[in-house]
Amino acid sequence: MTHSRTARADELTEVQRIEVASGAPFREIGMTDVADMPPLPLDVLAAAQRDGRVRVAVDATDRPVGFAVLDLVDGCAHVQQLSVDPAYARRGIGRGLLDEVAGWAAGAGLPALTLTTFRSVPWNGPYYARCGFRELTGVEVTPGLAGLLAAEAALGLDPAERIAMRRTVG
Repeated sequence: MTHSRTARADELTEVQRIEVASGAPFREIGMTDVADMPPLPLDVLAAAQRDGRVRVAVDATDRPVGFAVLDLVDGCAHVQQLSVDPAYARRGIGRGLLDEVAGWAAGAGLPALTLTTFRSVPWNGPYYARCGFRELTGVEVTPGLAGLLAAEAALGLDPAERIAMRRTVG
């Protein structure tokens, strides 16, 4: 990652393009429903961008090649979406964004990053574990995270394959 910064309002359609492109690998493992899911709506991205909660990793020409969208869930910085353009995959861009938002969360006095993801998809649960996240179980799953997992199930994602994860910061 050359560097990252807060996304500009005029980059949100590019953020959506990256999210759609990053879904392609799901098609290759037979998860076409996931690959075909629409990106975060522009109004959701615009609200997050206005609050400084959309970070983009940019190339040498200052063009976004990856992004992270953050939210606040149960007192933690929640990674609502992390996507990297597949043309830039396996270069540490996602990890760099996670490290940066962990630093932001620590600076804001938040104790951790959280996210929900697929348990066994290699670039999901196992990847996040390598990036310092651990799976939450039982009572560790906070009410807000449980609500997100329930909403994902309502969208058709298999609850047995979805997990909540946490990475302590600071």
